[in-house]
Amino acid sequence: MPRHAATVCFSSPFGLLEVESAQAGVTRVRLGALGKPREVGDGGALECARKAKAELLAYLSGNLRKFSVPVVLEGTSFQRDVWAKLVAVPYGHTRTYGEVAAELGKPRAARAVGAACRDNPVPILVPCHRIVGGSGSLGGFGGGVKMKQALLTLEKGAPA
Repeated sequence: MPRHAATVCFSSPFGLLEVESAQAGVTRVRLGALGKPREVGDGGALECARKAKAELLAYLSGNLRKFSVPVVLEGTSFQRDVWAKLVAVPYGHTRTYGEVAAELGKPRAARAVGAACRDNPVPILVPCHRIVGGSGSLGGFGGGVKMKQALLTLEKGAPA
């Protein structure tokens, strides 16, 4: 995992969120973070974490549809390919694990896509919540199924 140089923990409609950032971009988003609101670090890394906080809060209030804050993703080649597909899923839409696997040319890799979603270090910024089961079931989510449903509802325009 990339080394972070700044941390911003803040209150959101879903409890505490924590953003870790390096100079080059956000390295981790923790949903349901522990502790208390705080800012640690300085320089460009702290500015990046603050920008991520502002964008996440704007998104959660329904005022932002696309993130511009840079992210730094480290993982296997397959994980990075999956995460790139997640970013391409438009706001307000969903894809199934199987559809993502097929888009990657690996139609039998739906479970591996699910594992890559589980290992996504920057949920919401890389929208793994937009990936659902083949039957439309929500599957899992690091912040819990209730949060996943709330995020999908937010993106459909209904009150979260």
